[in-house]
Amino acid sequence: MARIFLNRPRKVNALDSPLLDALASTVGALSADPALRVVVLAGRGKAFCAGADVNELAALDAHSAREFITRIHRACDAVRRLPVPVVAQLHGAVIGGGLELAASCDLRIAADGTRFAMPEVRLGIPSVVEAALLPRLVGSGRAAWLVLTGEAIDAQRAYEWGLIETLCPAAVLDQTVAATVQLLLAGERDALRMQKELLQMWEEQPLSQSIAVSVERFSQAYAARNTISRVKTPGKH
Repeated sequence: MARIFLNRPRKVNALDSPLLDALASTVGALSADPALRVVVLAGRGKAFCAGADVNELAALDAHSAREFITRIHRACDAVRRLPVPVVAQLHGAVIGGGLELAASCDLRIAADGTRFAMPEVRLGIPSVVEAALLPRLVGSGRAAWLVLTGEAIDAQRAYEWGLIETLCPAAVLDQTVAATVQLLLAGERDALRMQKELLQMWEEQPLSQSIAVSVERFSQAYAARNTISRVKTPGKH
């Protein structure tokens, strides 16, 4: 497994261009590792991520704004496209682009006291790019509440809404994430990769296509198992 940490603790892990580029590059390199099984995404310091860096936001114009938001999308999409399960380890604050990063993960585990918000409208800009994942996670009404009001919700409400899958005391966040990683590692590597691919397809493709591809993947899994069995027992038929 691999752990990735957002590491600007003095800036509450605010997302600036260098951090976003480094994250996309790191995730891209991990994607090429055939032995990779699970990735955990976390933040150093007192919070997971306070969102986009306000100093960089203040300096944007129409052209650089497009470049900056594309960087956020590129980093989120890299996380989302990792071929293995990605667990978000959340604490403190998960705001704006930080929440979009968390939404790009497959599973989200948060400590008590964590706050979640999409405050962009209060800054005069809309929530965009991977904010589009929020209706899939919490439903259209709750997603609308988050992006239209800009109000923060606490971890208990986030859990009740389905924004996070597990809520635990802050003192045992590391242990709770470790236990979840062990559950994932109990799965067979290729089956986990195939399952993640199917989960994303189920979100994005029509039902009929999702089912058709699922049938193919099921057959492929058995073909791979039979091949492995023949390799392990040469000469037996």
